Amino acid sequence: MLTSIWAWLTDPASWSGRDGIPTRLVEHLLYSVVALVLAAAVALPLGAWIGHSGRARWLVTAANAARAVPSLGLLFVVAMLAGPRIRGDFAYVVPSLVVLVLLAVPPLLAGAESGVRAVDPAARDAAYGMGMRAREVLLGVELPCALPLLLSGVRAATLQVIATATIAASVSLGGLGRYLIDGLAVSDYAQMAGGALLVAALALAVDGLLALVTRYAVSPGLGGISGKRGGRSGVARRMPAAPTVGRLSHGSEPS
Repeated sequence: MLTSIWAWLTDPASWSGRDGIPTRLVEHLLYSVVALVLAAAVALPLGAWIGHSGRARWLVTAANAARAVPSLGLLFVVAMLAGPRIRGDFAYVVPSLVVLVLLAVPPLLAGAESGVRAVDPAARDAAYGMGMRAREVLLGVELPCALPLLLSGVRAATLQVIATATIAASVSLGGLGRYLIDGLAVSDYAQMAGGALLVAALALAVDGLLALVTRYAVSPGLGGISGKRGGRSGVARRMPAAPTVGRLSHGSEPS
């Protein structure tokens, strides 16, 4: 079996033409990026507003509860309801994108809301004390402090979309999922396993890239990254040393 999978992956025919791996990879990435951009345009501002104002938190709860809906079942329902009302190739693309957006919204919404809500109240109060307005506090203080949880939600949403875009091939969507569906139709198990490996490799590569972005975008003080000198964090190194007790004990007076 491993030999058959390797033969399929290294076959020049698998890397050329309309059904070649590069074409399917680009399609998979295109669907995923479009769905994530649309979901982020809705979920990130809404989540930041909920975390900042403390209002409508039921939306986050409802969105998280909706994640229990089976992805494949939701895909079939949307495809049956919306597909006949759309003409051309968009009859397959639009229902799939709708489902991908719906699945990406909950982790993005929860990450933005949790990140903003978890900001230290002292930092928020200090910003207001400096005369900053609510919008300035949100953009200049809360969102930068919320980056760790916000980017965590982005990573979760990205993996969810990449995985679901694979099964969206069952309703005639393109992408790497075509290898699983087409291979199953002709009992080509090497093609199915090769397609699954490609999807897994894509998910790992994208998650690794987002992990690097998180590492360099998040401040060490927020990410809990410790410094190497003396085993103290960057924040601790900037703190002045506390006076020793011995200097002020036994009635001695400071000079």
